Amino acid sequence: MGDGTVVGRRERKKAATRAAILDAAMPLFLERGFDEVTVREIADEADVSPKTVFTHFPQKEALVFSDEDERHERLAAAVSDRASGTTISAALKAHYLAEIAAMRSGPQRQILTLMEATPSLVDYAEKMWFRHEDALVVAITKDLELPEPNDEIRFYVRFALHIQLGATHEADPESAIDAGFRLLDEGWTTYHKRLSTLGIGLARGSPRLPQPE
Repeated sequence: MGDGTVVGRRERKKAATRAAILDAAMPLFLERGFDEVTVREIADEADVSPKTVFTHFPQKEALVFSDEDERHERLAAAVSDRASGTTISAALKAHYLAEIAAMRSGPQRQILTLMEATPSLVDYAEKMWFRHEDALVVAITKDLELPEPNDEIRFYVRFALHIQLGATHEADPESAIDAGFRLLDEGWTTYHKRLSTLGIGLARGSPRLPQPE
C-alpha cells in the first residue's frame, strides 16, 4: 500500500471525525444555547473523546465558525478574482453585502441568532475576522504589483475590515458600507494618484484602486 493511499485514508478519517463533531455540536447549540452545552456532551454525542474535539477545534467557539478557512479564501478572491474595471472597494462592498445577506437567510440565520445571544461568540467572530487581514493585504499588494506591502495598504485593509464588521449589525448594511467606503476612499484615492504617477497599479487597463463615487 503506497504512502499516498495511507495519507488519503487518514485525511478522509479526519474529515469524517470533524464532520461528526459538527453534526453533534450544532443541533445541541441551537436547541439549548451555546453556553449551556459542554464539550463533554458534544464528544459523547459524536462518540469521541473531548481531547479529539479539541484536536479538530482549538476552542469551543471554533465549532460555530467551522467555515473560517472558506471565508478567508472568499475574501481574498473578492479582490484577486474581481472583473476588470472593478475597483477594490467596489469588489469588497459587493462581497460584504453578499456575505451579510447569506448570514441573514437560511441556515446561517440560526447561527447569526445564536452568535448575537452569546458574547463569547461575538468576541470570537470579531477576532476571527481580523485574522483575515494578512491575506487581504497580500492580495492587494499582488494586485498592485508591488514588491511588498506598505503602510497605506495595511491601513486600508484594517479600515475596510472594520466597515464590514460594523455593517453586519446595521438594519441597512448597504448604506453603512457605502458610507464607510466613501470616507475611506477619499484618502485611498490620493494614494492611487501617487501610484499612477509612477505607472503602478494600471496593468489591467483600468484603475485598480477605489475612486470617489
